[in-house]
Amino acid sequence: MKYPMQYCIQGCKEGDDGGAFSIPFEGRNLHVIASIGMGWDHVSVSLNQRCPNWSEMSYVKDIFFNDDEVVMQLHVAKKDHINLHPFCLHLWKPQDKEIPLPPNFMVG
Repeated sequence: MKYPMQYCIQGCKEGDDGGAFSIPFEGRNLHVIASIGMGWDHVSVSLNQRCPNWSEMSYVKDIFFNDDEVVMQLHVAKKDHINLHPFCLHLWKPQDKEIPLPPNFMVG
């Protein structure tokens, strides 16, 4: 995972396992927390009044991950759902395996 140091507001030093970022996008700031640990790269994206949309999540994905990397958003089983922030979405990437994908013709 890449850390865009120009947007760092807390953490993000060499050896840190994460940091907090404020990323300008189309006249608003996206609040981002990125971390690596327990075998996962993780980025959370939030706004104050609503959930991030596709273009905002895609923009953050492009900043924190390489073009050839696949990351995912998850909808866990209801029994495992924990909502700590009503306007936050997450990007996940396992560090030691590839995310399985359906055939290309089924995706787009």
